[in-house]
Amino acid sequence: MDKYIQEVTQNDIHECVDVIKKSFMTVADEFGFTKDNAPRFTAFATNEERLCYHLNVEKRPMYKYIEDGRITAYYSLLIKGEECELNNLCVLPEYRHRGIGKKLLEDSFRRAKIAGCSVMRIGIVEENTVLKEWYERFGFIHSGCEKYDFFPFTCGYMERKL
Repeated sequence: MDKYIQEVTQNDIHECVDVIKKSFMTVADEFGFTKDNAPRFTAFATNEERLCYHLNVEKRPMYKYIEDGRITAYYSLLIKGEECELNNLCVLPEYRHRGIGKKLLEDSFRRAKIAGCSVMRIGIVEENTVLKEWYERFGFIHSGCEKYDFFPFTCGYMERKL
């Protein structure tokens, strides 16, 4: 079956929310995040209203990866002049370790460059060393971290020149 990346439309929002929640839930489970101790964590805070706002008000470019006739992965970009943030890059657990994340990341680099960005930033769970090392393999460098009262983890920040 065909596998491809395309822009998210309003009709995709419900399925994208599901993909994001299921994907980030594995991180929540691994690190012990719950709706009570981390209500703002992506697995718990993502909903249709929020994604509709990103799509329709902020005009964030949002992309889905289609495989087996369904959305299996997702990411969005928040363009801020020459800088952009890569948000919610995720792959459903049952589709991981097939190179989909790499395809999405490379697609995000290409699209960010076309949009005029020269730097891409990301935020991750600092304690997630596996994810941190994965991004480092693609040229991201650690640029700092911040501890917020509303998260039971440290927010790590990384960036990459495009």
